[in-house]
Amino acid sequence: MVKKILIYFLFFYILALFQTSFLIHFNLFLGLNLILISVILLNLFENLQQKSGILAAFIGGFFWDIFSENFIGFYILILLGVSIFIKFILKKYLRPVIQLKSPLK
Repeated sequence: MVKKILIYFLFFYILALFQTSFLIHFNLFLGLNLILISVILLNLFENLQQKSGILAAFIGGFFWDIFSENFIGFYILILLGVSIFIKFILKKYLRPVIQLKSPLK
């Protein structure tokens, strides 16, 4: 778990630096937010029983807050809400895939 936390810290720090230092100079990427996109994708493709997507939302929101003008906690709450909403929708409307046994075994 500590290894996953360190990987998330490094990943979101690099994304925040890239977004605020490099992508700001291009008008094409003005509305592109890499942290939001990565948190959504991590939560969509994660196993439903795991909670590391919520941890990723917290860390991503922390770095988004650090590199923005808003008060600390604003983007943390937004990304946590998005993460919990995605988890809720996936649990409510998707059934777990049942592994069928092969008749050849």
